[in-house]
Amino acid sequence: MILSIIVAIAKYNEIGKKNDLLWNLPADMKHFRETTRGHAVIMGQKTFESLAKDENGRQVGRLLPNRRNIILTLEKTFKADGAEIVYSEEELVNLLDKTTMPDEEVFVIGGGMIYKLMIEKAEKLYITHVDAEFKDAEIFFPEIDQNIWQKVKSEKHLKDDLNKYDLEFAEYIRKN
Repeated sequence: MILSIIVAIAKYNEIGKKNDLLWNLPADMKHFRETTRGHAVIMGQKTFESLAKDENGRQVGRLLPNRRNIILTLEKTFKADGAEIVYSEEELVNLLDKTTMPDEEVFVIGGGMIYKLMIEKAEKLYITHVDAEFKDAEIFFPEIDQNIWQKVKSEKHLKDDLNKYDLEFAEYIRKN
C-alpha cells in the first residue's frame, strides 16, 4: 500500500478553524476529487462530520462518493452507515494490511490530529499551497521537513473569479 496525504495549507501551514476549512477554492476541490476518486480515504470523525450540515447548520457528516471511506475515531459508539470505522492506529494499520494491494494508493484527508498521526507513515504528500495567511486559524498541518520530503511536481493555478488566492498543486515524495 502507498500511504499518501492530501491537504491544502496556507503560508504558515494553516488548514482550519472550528472544524471547517478556511477557504472555498473550487480549483482545489476539483483537484481533491480527481486525485482521490476511486481510492480509499482515511479521515477522523470530525472531518467526516464536517462534510455535510443539516438544515440547522449542525455538522452531520456524509460519505465521499466513489471512494472507500475509513473513519478513525476514539469514540467507541460512533457509527456511520457505509463507512469502515476503526478505533486505533493499530486497528487502522491491520485493516489496511488485510484489505489493500501493495501498489494501491490510500489517502489521508484529515483532520489535523490524523495528519500528525499519519505523516510519519506517509510515502507521498499532495499539497495545495494557498498563497494567503489566516491569523485566526486553529488547526495546522505539521511542518514539511525538506530533509525528509522532496518536491517532485508543481503546477500553479492563479487566482480567478472563483478562486480568491493563487494556488500551487505540489507533490512530494519521501527521500530514501
